[in-house]
Amino acid sequence: MDILTDQNVQKYRDEGYLVLDGLLSPEECDALRDRMSEIIERMDVPEHCRTQFSTDHDEQLKTQVQGNADYFITSGDKIRFFFEKGVFDDKGEFIVPREQSLNKIGHALHAYEPLFKAVTHSPKIQNLVKNLGLINPVILQSMYIFKQPGIGGEVSPHQDATFLHTQPLGRVMGVWIALEDAALENGCLWFIPGSHNDGITRRMVRTPKGTFPLTDFIGREKNYDDKLFVPTPVKKGGAVLIHSEVVHRSAANTSDASRHVYTFHVMESQNTVWSPENWLQPTEELPFPSLYT
Repeated sequence: MDILTDQNVQKYRDEGYLVLDGLLSPEECDALRDRMSEIIERMDVPEHCRTQFSTDHDEQLKTQVQGNADYFITSGDKIRFFFEKGVFDDKGEFIVPREQSLNKIGHALHAYEPLFKAVTHSPKIQNLVKNLGLINPVILQSMYIFKQPGIGGEVSPHQDATFLHTQPLGRVMGVWIALEDAALENGCLWFIPGSHNDGITRRMVRTPKGTFPLTDFIGREKNYDDKLFVPTPVKKGGAVLIHSEVVHRSAANTSDASRHVYTFHVMESQNTVWSPENWLQPTEELPFPSLYT
């Protein structure tokens, strides 16, 4: 689907997310996965940068203590590798196959990888965003998420605006594209419908220059009733549009099937202030590019 109906738009505004079937063809999904396999074959990760990724408050701070914060905070204009827990031994060597070790790769696939760039700027995506009324959207970041079979970690309840803060809020949207079936068994997304209307309680911010850790959190994530979450399975090639303030999570993947996803975030830049305290900042090498070019 590359055109939103009025009902689609209203559903997104009411619930804070929207599932779209068939955004990409199976062949397009396979091409992105094949290209990612080539990237992994060539990846060369310095020993001190073999870091695991988590959205959890305490895990984020722990990771920084382990000396990997700079690798993360300077990844906005690069392609870098973030790993699952327990994939290295005490010497930093892989104890699982390399292709099964990764949590995600980010955060500038949209800028440097032609296939991912083509999908991100495709007429399909541009039309969807125009249907939602965005006038001058820019691309903030992009990620390839693996959700590895058996070890793909839980993503705790969070709001993207915690990490991608704007004034006013609500100017950021995630586009989450399933390159494989995302089902209950392998860790599909779960949402609290309408939670994007309740504001945010936590922000990840840069600390003053010259201090450590490099980022910290203001506030804490609320405790959410599990009964409020609605599972959102998506077939291969389908997508989910995600409001930056909607609460969502995913369970650990204990199945034998992976759940590969390509996802990126766009921001309406017109009359929007991007927080200088965000971990992610545009650079001279990569200013936030316009989606419509």
